[in-house]
Amino acid sequence: MSVFDHTEFDQHESVHYFHDNATGLQAIVAVHSTALGPGAGGTRRWVYRNDADALTDVLRLSRGMTYKNAVAGLKFGGGKAVILASDDAPKSPKLFRAFGRCVNSLSGCYVTAEDVGCSVEDMRFVREETEFVSGLPQTGNSAGGDPSPWTALGCLQGIEAAVAVRLGADSLQGIRVAVQGVGHVGLHLCRLLHEAGAELFVSDVNSDNLQATLAEVPATVVPPQDLIFADVDVLAPCALGNILTSTTIPRIKASIIAGAANNQLSTLADGARLAERDILYAPDYVINAGGIISVAAEYYGSTSEDEVRADVGRIKDRLKRIFTQARESGRPTNELADELARKLVAAGR
Repeated sequence: MSVFDHTEFDQHESVHYFHDNATGLQAIVAVHSTALGPGAGGTRRWVYRNDADALTDVLRLSRGMTYKNAVAGLKFGGGKAVILASDDAPKSPKLFRAFGRCVNSLSGCYVTAEDVGCSVEDMRFVREETEFVSGLPQTGNSAGGDPSPWTALGCLQGIEAAVAVRLGADSLQGIRVAVQGVGHVGLHLCRLLHEAGAELFVSDVNSDNLQATLAEVPATVVPPQDLIFADVDVLAPCALGNILTSTTIPRIKASIIAGAANNQLSTLADGARLAERDILYAPDYVINAGGIISVAAEYYGSTSEDEVRADVGRIKDRLKRIFTQARESGRPTNELADELARKLVAAGR
């Protein structure tokens, strides 16, 4: 099947396949749109069942980055990279330098940063080969460094907005929140939720992540396969996407879904399924934009950490507007967010 016939192909500007024989690197970079600026989005290193799954992931993620960057008001288009992890291509400085050369060959139409499976240190090696990278170690009071804490902060504020609208509560004190995935973003979010007085329920397939979380905050551990159906007020997906489906949605007990994972909805119709059940959904690319806001500030420079904090704080107001519009129009929140993003991209063209 041609990439042009792929169900997730959405007028992407380009899709690039890369291979480096010396390191075993296999990577795909998808640039969805450069209407508002260079296509920007992190690099995900993951074990995929096959190349087709990797292509599906990068096509969906790059489109999501176009929408995320547009709604956040950034001078970025949408792009994404996936590195196919395997025993034949172990994580190493050489592998990330090779990936940096791949990014550099695109001449600035794609700007990368860290995502699942990659770190700030990995981006340092990418930077040795290309200038088109962000998410590097922070210096002084300038923007930069690991974007995970900023993603978590935006998610916290999004949860606060949703709780105010759906539950009529002016704080998170006593609110039961299930956090699915307590890696980089999830752990930061748990810290913030605990400080805000929430009661935490957590799951992760990585036992080390769970132990690190329990060492810092009190939480009830729930098996990963059960957490999505926990009897809580808020479900915060912070692992991989594709968890909200026609099969899972009827069993969800939470009245709010607000988390950091990308592509939480399996299909667009699943947003309507949530609305029909009166479950308030915070569109993922709106609530989780804190990280890319930090990445953009670092990449373009002249922005302080305080200014990034202020920009991330605007996520709450964006979500409130979407929630209000959804209530007044009777339309699903994901449809309204997509419509807004497409209008902004069209205006940029």
